[in-house]
Amino acid sequence: MTLKPLPVNRRLDVLVIGGASLDVLHLVGGQTVSSAGGAGLYTALAAHCAGARVGMFAPRPDPMPDVLEPAANRTTWMGPVVPPDQLPRFEIAHHGGGRATLVNASWGAESQLTPDALPLDLRDTAIVHIAALRSAERQLMFARACRSWGRSRLSAGTYGRSIANERDLVRALFESVELFFMNENEVNLLFGNVDAARTRPDQVLFVTLGRRGALVIQGDYITHVPGAHAVELDPTGAGDTFCGAVLAGLAGGGHPAMTACAAAALAAEMIGDIGPARLLSDQPAPGVPVDVRCQSNSDQIRRVAERVSQLPLVQPFSFTGDLFPSVGHPATLDFFFATVLQQFGFWETHNGRYHQPMIATIDGHRLKGSDYLWYAFRRQLDRDPHFFSSARQAALPADELGGVLQSDEGKNPMPAFDLHVQSARAYGHDMQSLRWTAADVVATAGQSEQPRAALLDLLTHVGGYKEDPLRKKAMLLALILEQRPEHFLRPAPGEAEPPVIDYHLMRSCLRIGLIEIRDDELRRRVIGREELVAEDEWAIRWAAYQAIQQVQRQSGRSMGAVDWFFFGARQRCPEMTEPDCEHCAVNSVCMHRKELFQPVIRTTFY
Repeated sequence: MTLKPLPVNRRLDVLVIGGASLDVLHLVGGQTVSSAGGAGLYTALAAHCAGARVGMFAPRPDPMPDVLEPAANRTTWMGPVVPPDQLPRFEIAHHGGGRATLVNASWGAESQLTPDALPLDLRDTAIVHIAALRSAERQLMFARACRSWGRSRLSAGTYGRSIANERDLVRALFESVELFFMNENEVNLLFGNVDAARTRPDQVLFVTLGRRGALVIQGDYITHVPGAHAVELDPTGAGDTFCGAVLAGLAGGGHPAMTACAAAALAAEMIGDIGPARLLSDQPAPGVPVDVRCQSNSDQIRRVAERVSQLPLVQPFSFTGDLFPSVGHPATLDFFFATVLQQFGFWETHNGRYHQPMIATIDGHRLKGSDYLWYAFRRQLDRDPHFFSSARQAALPADELGGVLQSDEGKNPMPAFDLHVQSARAYGHDMQSLRWTAADVVATAGQSEQPRAALLDLLTHVGGYKEDPLRKKAMLLALILEQRPEHFLRPAPGEAEPPVIDYHLMRSCLRIGLIEIRDDELRRRVIGREELVAEDEWAIRWAAYQAIQQVQRQSGRSMGAVDWFFFGARQRCPEMTEPDCEHCAVNSVCMHRKELFQPVIRTTFY
């Protein structure tokens, strides 16, 4: 499959095909109101509210009705000019809980929308979204035409009646795009049930679940995004609002799961007012929600950032030496692509609590966690460099990987070995399915106006990297490719530098005081080194992500330098022994909360 990073220098971030309607809404409680509507309109307005430059290809009324004037001012509205009485009109009855009935529908001049009328200067639009139209056949016609544009990522939505009447065409539409949006009822109609819904590796499916949130399906991997609190008044367009906000986030380089978190929050706000009023307000779209149980300390961030800015030894690491390939080794890219994704889970539990870090002896060297894995894979590079190819990884036998990782005692010391096998195979499977090589990915990213962002975006489709919404391993790989002497990747000036958050950095953030746990029960479990559930871990990790991001920005140091400094703190402030505060460079500004610990949870993210 063709590698296709999003264009950066573009006039539009999102083009929505499908437009506005004039609706009559029967709300719960007996209230009947008139409102602007339309799947295309809600999608376009939500994308604009979320910060995207948006175009909408739809019948454009002349004169413009007053109710649509605000929307026309927020989008580049193009399309055939029609009298206002030829706009689509819908009558919708709401029953509460997100349930609704389409009472009457008139599609108006939608039939005048044809691909040959699309302006040619939209070819560098990042994402083209084909909203639910009257027929899936017309949507498919647009998808096939837009495919010839080459660079734009294609997206589409559907609705239940279309699936019921044109199931095969909706399925063909689904297969023809990279992004697809459905609600729970629609996914049941098309796939039989949610559990059966899967995508190609280069494709993402978003399934909205009402107040329960949404699912993000990337190949065989599914992320559940929780819903945001909402007071439902008018749920018209909630799914389209979610869609538009996701598209804006993706066009900006966001991870699918992170964009879905923010989109769910905007949709929850939108349904608290009538029609698209929230999307037309001057209030900015909400970001990813913050768990109030754990939050960053802005004063401490400022103090630590100032200290870090003064330290001459805060420098990026070159990822050279005995644990890494020699400079210029022909298999270097394959080695790093296949090895970085294995950087997770180097600790053991006992009776539901953290027990000890993974430490073992290999070739006479007693090494801990990450260093042990680097050494074992570096040794394998000398023995069999083809081991790191995607073809070998896709079909990797467990006993072969176990042999690579074997210690001097004849044991495989990895605490979560099955997950390492699964990750290797997922990586190899996706790279094989996409027909990508590590060299292809790096070359394609390097041709982009923003190489680092392009690399992270491409890795969104690759097993072992795509699963983590905070992209710890993907960004680590980016730093390695940038900081190695070969300079495989050269980011553009001013590119975003996402933090690389693993458990060592979370432990540092907690002990230094960059983040604070404000919930007594969560604090007790962290101090007790108890295993946490995903929601508890996320509260801490997301706060740490934001704190490290601010330290990097305020210190003026690169993320590679900041990350290597905090990662090095694992030796000064270790898991099992008393911290060596006297020799710590940030001792003078540390809050010395030595009782705190990193989240204890088994994950392949870090």
